Amino acid sequence: MKSKVLFSKEITPEKVVEMYEMLGKELPGKVAVKVHSGEEGNQNFLKPKFWKPMVNHVNGTIVECNTAYDGARNTTEKHIKLIKKHGWNEYFDVDLMDAEGPDMELSIPNGKKIKKNYVGKDLAKYDSMLVLSHFKGHPMGGFGGAIKQLSIGVASSMGKAYIHSSGTMGDMFAADHDSFLESMADAAESVVEYFKGNMVFVNVMKNMSVDCDCCAVAEDPCMKDIGILISLDPIAIDQACLDLVYASDDPGRDHLIERIETRNGAHTVESAAELGYGSREYELVEV
Repeated sequence: MKSKVLFSKEITPEKVVEMYEMLGKELPGKVAVKVHSGEEGNQNFLKPKFWKPMVNHVNGTIVECNTAYDGARNTTEKHIKLIKKHGWNEYFDVDLMDAEGPDMELSIPNGKKIKKNYVGKDLAKYDSMLVLSHFKGHPMGGFGGAIKQLSIGVASSMGKAYIHSSGTMGDMFAADHDSFLESMADAAESVVEYFKGNMVFVNVMKNMSVDCDCCAVAEDPCMKDIGILISLDPIAIDQACLDLVYASDDPGRDHLIERIETRNGAHTVESAAELGYGSREYELVEV
């Protein structure tokens, strides 16, 4: 059975809420809202004001985790300072889930490359998760969407290094590339299993640079905005975004496609689909 993915060309904060209501899934209990809070200097990440109506609608708490590379987000002290600078605290309660150890360990019995995932221990506070993703390119993954948010995004600082190194904890940027992509797919499964269906995924195709929001020095967007997508299936929503990029007649699409293909980005979606926590087959419903 094909997964349903709602799509709108209109990109407004209010449209996100409208599409969430159309999807018909009420997130129960205490809701974690996973966003990308943006690296110091990045100009492309989606700002708190854009997400405010949606986060307020579910009475959610913004959740983030520290990074595993040098920058303004690799320690709790620096990360909290940047979160405040970017204005997240002005609008929301914010939980840096791995601010203090020990990490929570999630098992991945069917994982291709890794059999466990290390996430911020505060994940245990939440009953459901709203994953708000900014779809764009990525220097290593080729692209970033829902699966990346679930894997690298929810992983603790150590967990990020574990995924990048495909479980070896060696040089995280020297691991076999496809093994890294498969490890991301594995890690994402553990978070999906943890919430047992109490998840909603939103991908916004806006400010689409070849670089991620984790880049302090990022290229400006290379193609025009496409729209908002929302689904209960993280694999279907990422596949739909990829298909929309390929179907675009915007001249900048080739630059983004080059980034995706040179990093074998689609392999993450392929690996995730093989694990069975979603489907690459979907019905795109324009609203």
